[in-house]
Amino acid sequence: MKFFKNIGLLVCLLVTFISNGQINVAHLTCNSTTNPLAVSTQNPVFSWKIVAKKFDVSQTAYQLVIASTKEKLNANEGDVWDSGKVISNASQDVKYTGKALKNGTKYFWKVRIWYSNRKVTQWSNVAYFRIQPSDLNPTWIGAITKADSHLPEGRNYHTATFKKEKRQAMVDATDSLARRSIQLRKPFTISKKIKEAVVYVSGLGHYELTLNGKKVGNSEFAPLWTDYDKTVYYNTYEIKANELSKGENVIGVVLGNGMYNMIEERYAKFFVSFGPPTLFLQMKVLYEDGSEQIIKTDKTWKYAKSPITFNSIFGGEDYNANLEQKGWNKAHFNDAHWKSIVIQEAPKGVLRPQQLTPVKIEEQFAVKAVTEPKAGVSVFNMGQNLSGFPTLKVQGKKGQTVRMWVGEGLNDDGTVGQGRSGKPYYFDYTLKGEGVEEWQPKFSYYGYQYIQIEGANYKATKDASLPTIIDLKSNFIYNSAGTAGSFISSNEIFNKTHELINNAIKSNFQAVLTDCPHREKLGWLEESHLNGPGLIYNYNMKNYIPGIMQNIADAQRENGMIPTIAPEYVVFGGDFTDSPEWGVAGVILPWMYYDYYGDDSLLKEYYPVMKKYVDYLTSKADKGIVSYGLGDWYDYGDHAAGYSKNSPIALSATSHYYFGVDLLAKAAKLLDKKEDAVIYEKLAISVKNAFNGRFFDEKTKQYGTGSQFSNAVPLFLNMVSAEDRQAVLTNLVNDIKARNYRLTTGDVGNRYLFQVLADNGLNEVMYKMHNHYDAPGYGFQIKFGLTTLTEQWDPRKGNSWNHFMLGQIEEWFYKSLVGIVPDEANPGFTHFFLQPEMVGDMTFVKGTYNSVYGEIASEWEKKENKLIYKCTIPANTTATVKLPVANTTVIKVNGKKLSNSKTVQNENGKTTFILGSGVYVVECAL
Repeated sequence: MKFFKNIGLLVCLLVTFISNGQINVAHLTCNSTTNPLAVSTQNPVFSWKIVAKKFDVSQTAYQLVIASTKEKLNANEGDVWDSGKVISNASQDVKYTGKALKNGTKYFWKVRIWYSNRKVTQWSNVAYFRIQPSDLNPTWIGAITKADSHLPEGRNYHTATFKKEKRQAMVDATDSLARRSIQLRKPFTISKKIKEAVVYVSGLGHYELTLNGKKVGNSEFAPLWTDYDKTVYYNTYEIKANELSKGENVIGVVLGNGMYNMIEERYAKFFVSFGPPTLFLQMKVLYEDGSEQIIKTDKTWKYAKSPITFNSIFGGEDYNANLEQKGWNKAHFNDAHWKSIVIQEAPKGVLRPQQLTPVKIEEQFAVKAVTEPKAGVSVFNMGQNLSGFPTLKVQGKKGQTVRMWVGEGLNDDGTVGQGRSGKPYYFDYTLKGEGVEEWQPKFSYYGYQYIQIEGANYKATKDASLPTIIDLKSNFIYNSAGTAGSFISSNEIFNKTHELINNAIKSNFQAVLTDCPHREKLGWLEESHLNGPGLIYNYNMKNYIPGIMQNIADAQRENGMIPTIAPEYVVFGGDFTDSPEWGVAGVILPWMYYDYYGDDSLLKEYYPVMKKYVDYLTSKADKGIVSYGLGDWYDYGDHAAGYSKNSPIALSATSHYYFGVDLLAKAAKLLDKKEDAVIYEKLAISVKNAFNGRFFDEKTKQYGTGSQFSNAVPLFLNMVSAEDRQAVLTNLVNDIKARNYRLTTGDVGNRYLFQVLADNGLNEVMYKMHNHYDAPGYGFQIKFGLTTLTEQWDPRKGNSWNHFMLGQIEEWFYKSLVGIVPDEANPGFTHFFLQPEMVGDMTFVKGTYNSVYGEIASEWEKKENKLIYKCTIPANTTATVKLPVANTTVIKVNGKKLSNSKTVQNENGKTTFILGSGVYVVECAL
């Protein structure tokens, strides 16, 4: 037996050795998505990663094959497209150039590559994609027409400004069917053997789809939010043959209000409706004999009120289990008492397939601690502030109600507080009295850490007259795009800061990047670009950013103005609608996307949006100066947070105007729009000159008020003349030192301040600025005991305790401490820099970033007067390593001395050398 065990071990080791030597093609995506079900173009693009253990692996050619069936593909029969051997190193966004693809059809594809010495890999695993259908012709159904609902028109109803008589008319409308959640059902018959079945569905505001009683998909709050007058998303699901039965089957749908139909009860940020809840669905069943059956929304559907008696994205959700109709979404249910649906007016927006990843329950937390601040009142600390909803397990008598108040903080008396986050908000569950009952909301979520329940037992039944909470969980919901990076260091403040920021990002990583998960839930655009690099390093934003750009395009006005929020559900007016630091996201994001992903598709698609916005700012400028907006929002000082107080509004607005013009000129040049390139290059020079003429003091070498933002933003944007640059930088640093290394910037200025210090070799200043437990600083929030980043540096002064707008330090963690830096000359990390900064008393930093080519890893450690640096460079890329040691230092790479011919001494005193793909250990004396 021992002999066979040893042989088995030997075989395993041999297999591992062979596998480690192989080069594989993996992680196939079509249009940046794994196996997409509704590709919206006839010219999709294909990408793959090369997995290799060998060094210096570069692709020299590829072959991509697409077939109409999996069987044909396995036989290497590319009846749809066979690229043949293409001499190219391209492994990202390879465009399809074959014959016209059929709408609604599924295709299968694979790829192989050639690398050094004409070697070829095995074929990749099979991937697939489906082209969106062209024959949807949606019919929208529901319980009441928009005309009969008396819902409010327009978008100017901020909070409780809706007129009483209009509000009452809406409340009285047809037994409030305009507000109430309904459930819809459609029986259909299957009589033959199924080849495939596909469902296309959009339920507005949100829906839950079931087939024969089982939920289809695992997303929450589908479809994702849009401006429903411009874009309406639908979702696509493939149904397995075994999920359908011969004979009767039933489609069931529950509808909720979401952002589509805001109702003014309990807390509401605004009161705006696109119409009553509505449903479109089409299911195509293809049989083995080639025939097909279409099941779609029409007059044959029926509806009833659902047990969800109240649902509001801002106010909460109520559920009465006594209103359940057992088996309503299964076969052979008697629906004679159900009502016939009405055909509704279709939403105005263009119906588009949802390409963005869905929101899901990504984490779950159990009760951490329980207190009883008052008799009969239990407060459950769930241990983590988050966006989500609870899962309740309860046992009690029929008709008893458990009310769950949720909040991110506590009042002085220990009860849950909602004063800062929007109140009243709660969940009600009314028991049916049938053993242990489990419930969680479907159509509402909130930002909270604590749950308060009154009049209930917990775990044990102490009072038989009260319901007993058997279990309580907290569900953390956020977008399922997936993580892209990791960061850890020897500095606990930085580690905890990273956690705080990322918990806040996840909490606001919803259908849009929200400002907070409770009070507003709105997509304020400045966060998308000011925190853009930090978002990209931490999460897979490849198919998420295009969704932001679609929202921006939908929100853009005819005159070119891009509002501060997108979707623009409510028009706030003034600077809260139009501020350059927010609107310029429409110009910055496509370029940032190109820098990090090497994909120019957003520059091409949204160039008109970029141009219209820059032209709009030009129309608002007076001799090159733009003088309105919010400025460096929430800048720090003794003043109340809000509008910029430390720095001139016009300086902020004009610098962002210049930022937009400069990037537009670069985009025009990249896209070979020669006439535009000339026009906007000249405009950029003109705006820069106007800016310097208005805001720069030649005597003091200060900009504006001499504040940190005033000097940092022109340095970041390279608006300072070469001869004055060092003097302005010195003034900036002197101000920081004079304030005991404390910042005065705000939401807008933080990124520019942090990156100017990093880019100019002042990382020790950055270190001192953030390595403390005082306000302003991340350490103060850690000391305060928080689990998410807050809206203000001092949580006691602000409202929300779950904002990520001040989280710009993430870019410094990855680019400076970890040292993974994109190369502007080679977008998408085809070539990049590994240049870690070793600051303060830090002894190690570890970080990774999953680029479109594969995982990049960078790790350094100071140990016994020695620097040990480890890095991973993906196949098909190269990196320039820059280490803060003299070029006279003996450097060993994987145990071998680095020859002098491969090193150069750059101007910053760092040893520099280039490496191809592979895993490396670099050692040298400090």
